[in-house]
Amino acid sequence: MAIEVDVAVLGGGPGGYTAAIRAAQLGKRTAIIEMDKLGGTCLHKGCIPSKSLLRSAEVYATLLKASTYGIDVEENAVTVNFDRVQNRKEQTVEQLHGGLQSLMAKHGITIVKGKGRIIGPSIFSPRAGTVAVELADGEMESVVSKHLIIATGSRPRQISGLEADGKLILTSDDALVMEKLPASILIVGGGVIGVEWASLLNDFGVEVTIVEAADRILPTEDEDISREMTRLFRKRGVQIVTGASVRPDTYTGSSEGVSITAGSAEGDIQLTAACMLVSVGRVPNTEGLGLENTDIRTENGFISTNASYQTNERHIYAIGDVIGGVQLAHAAAHEGLAAVDHLNGGKPETVAAHRIPRCVYSRPEIASVGYTERQAKEKGIQTKTAKLPFGAIGKAIVAGETEGFVKVIADADTNDIVGVHIIGLHATDLIAEATLAQLLDATPWEIGQSIHPHPTLSEALGEAMLALDGLSTAF
Repeated sequence: MAIEVDVAVLGGGPGGYTAAIRAAQLGKRTAIIEMDKLGGTCLHKGCIPSKSLLRSAEVYATLLKASTYGIDVEENAVTVNFDRVQNRKEQTVEQLHGGLQSLMAKHGITIVKGKGRIIGPSIFSPRAGTVAVELADGEMESVVSKHLIIATGSRPRQISGLEADGKLILTSDDALVMEKLPASILIVGGGVIGVEWASLLNDFGVEVTIVEAADRILPTEDEDISREMTRLFRKRGVQIVTGASVRPDTYTGSSEGVSITAGSAEGDIQLTAACMLVSVGRVPNTEGLGLENTDIRTENGFISTNASYQTNERHIYAIGDVIGGVQLAHAAAHEGLAAVDHLNGGKPETVAAHRIPRCVYSRPEIASVGYTERQAKEKGIQTKTAKLPFGAIGKAIVAGETEGFVKVIADADTNDIVGVHIIGLHATDLIAEATLAQLLDATPWEIGQSIHPHPTLSEALGEAMLALDGLSTAF
C-alpha cells in the first residue's frame, strides 16, 4: 500500500528536514524521502565536515605560533596526524547525524530511504506529485501527499575535460575524504569554497595556488574584503593568479602530479601541483526527478518558483540549492519554513537575497550582509562608509588576532544601513547583529548607542557604526 501523508519532502538536507519538522509541528503527517543519509550535503559533504577540518587547521596554526602567547612548544613536537583529523571530522558528523535522527523520531516524521521520482497523474492521485521510491532492496514504494516539497540540493560543478577522478582532480567532496595531505595543490576557483580549502590546506603546510577567472578572489564580496584576503593569503605564502582561466586541453596528469596552462590577458601561465581541486560552483540535482511528468518549469537546470516557493504545480514547492539563488544551508532552511507556512495558509514575508548573511570560514573569517559598496552605487544609492580595524579593539589584541576590519555602508540620505562586511576573528558570529539590525531597519546611530560589553569583539561593530559620523572613540 502507498504511504499517505499531508506533506512529503523529497530530500533530507537542511531545507528538507527543517521543512519536515515545521510541518510536523503544525500537525501535518510528514514524510522525508532521502536516498542517502539525513542531513544532506551540508552535514555529510559540506558545511560540517569542512568546518571540522578548518578547526583542526586553525588549532595547528595557533600551536605553531604559541610562543607569541608565552607558551613554549618545540616545533618538532607539533605535527599533524591527518588520520585523527579525519576521525574527528567523522565523529562530529556522526554525532550531529544521530541528533538529527532523534529529531525525526521525536516529531513522528516517516523516513523513506530510497531514490524518489515524481510521477504524473495515476491510480494513486489525479494530479502529478506522487513520488515513486526505489528502495535499497529493489522494491518500490509510493508516497502520496497533499503537498510535495522538492529539496534535492546540488553537487559540485565540473569542468568539461577536467572531470574529477578522486585522485589527481578533486571536487570538494573528494577533498573531504583525502587519506593524506598533498605536498601541493592547485585550486581552480577563488570563490567561497576555494578560499576555505586554500586556508585550511595552507595552515596544514600544503603549498597552495589559487587560479581565478575573475579579476579578484571572492568576486561576489566587497572589493575591500577581497583585497584584504588577498593580502593576508599572500602574506601566508598562498599563490594567487587572477584573470586567468585554465585550459582543459593542456592538462596532463601522472604519478608526478598535474600540469595545466591558464590563459590570461598577459599570456599563458604554466601551473603545476601534486593535485588539483576544482571549485567552480554547484549544479542542481534535478536530473532523474521526473519533472517531465509535471508542469514544473526549469531555467538553466534550476526549478522555477514564485515568491512563496510554489512551482507551476501549485501543490508542489521547491526550496534550497535546487532553485538557485543564495545557495546556503541557512537560506534553504528559511525557505523550507516559508514554504510550509504558505501551504498551511500563511503569508510568509519574502526575504531579499541581499538580506541573507554570507559567511566564509577561512582564517580569518569573512561575513557580510546587505549590498557591497559597488552594488549600492550601481543602484543609485549615495553612500557613506566607515572601516574600523580590529587592531583598535582590545579583545582582538588580547586574542593576538588583530588583522581585518568591520566595514559599514550606509545610505547618506536616509542613514539606513546598506551593508556590513567583516573580515577578522569570529566574523561569522558577529554578522548576526548586523543581520538583525537590517531586519529591524535600525540606523547606525541606534547600533552605536547600544551598549556593547567590553572587552569583546562586538565592540568593533558598534564603533564602526559610530565611525560613520566621526563619533568612534576607538581610533
